[in-house]
Amino acid sequence: MTESIRLQDMTWEDVRQAVEKSSKTILLPFGSTEQHGPHLPVGTDTLVAVTLAEDAGQKTGAPVAPPLWFGWSPHHMILPGTITIRPEILAEIAFDMISSLHHHGFERFVLINGHRIVNIAWLQMAGERAKRELGVKVVIFDPAHMSKSITASLGWGRVGHAEEIETSHMMYRYPDLVKIDRAIDNPHTPRPLYSVDPSYEGDTLCYVPSSPEEMKAATLKSGGTSGEPSKASAEGGKCYHDHLVSRLVEVIRMLQTDEGYKM
Repeated sequence: MTESIRLQDMTWEDVRQAVEKSSKTILLPFGSTEQHGPHLPVGTDTLVAVTLAEDAGQKTGAPVAPPLWFGWSPHHMILPGTITIRPEILAEIAFDMISSLHHHGFERFVLINGHRIVNIAWLQMAGERAKRELGVKVVIFDPAHMSKSITASLGWGRVGHAEEIETSHMMYRYPDLVKIDRAIDNPHTPRPLYSVDPSYEGDTLCYVPSSPEEMKAATLKSGGTSGEPSKASAEGGKCYHDHLVSRLVEVIRMLQTDEGYKM
């Protein structure tokens, strides 16, 4: 029987051993609970972070902490199932998670973000505080940034919401949760100088979550989707997933050996 790398499956003695076996490195998945169109579950963002963490953890021996299922999602409150937590509260929770694990010996933390650009600001705040106050090493792994070199080659458009990128990933890793027959395409409308996609070449303004009024018309028309899930495929999802896991493994090993890491 293979030993689980999930922290919640371990005894405290197992955790103590995992600290040393992992070079004091632990993976923390962060996601959200929010509407993801009529075809994907509201837990999509957290499931994405968890599957990346667990696959990379298996390859590197780094344990995976229980995920934080909630994110900053005020712009998705227009549809049911969304739970939004204020970013200042989330930053405090993330810091307390790091602080608790550091107390027990972990010194290297990989924060895996499944909620795109919206989570990054408060993860940066928590990570910076942890480095400054605890003297630990912290990096943030974000799939949208780490996959920008391959998404175009898979025939996908820009980062959106419940689009072909997320849908393909879910079709590969959690096919039983995808209701692709319910998917509604909502192609991106060109917006000069603005995109939430880090690979966008026409400049990108820093993202400010939309207000409910701004979201209302587009959300009700598309069922909450931004992009073209009809282009999704499990095959594309596998390529995407494998690429991200390989990059995450590279980041973990770099951190474990201090290679290329700067405080």
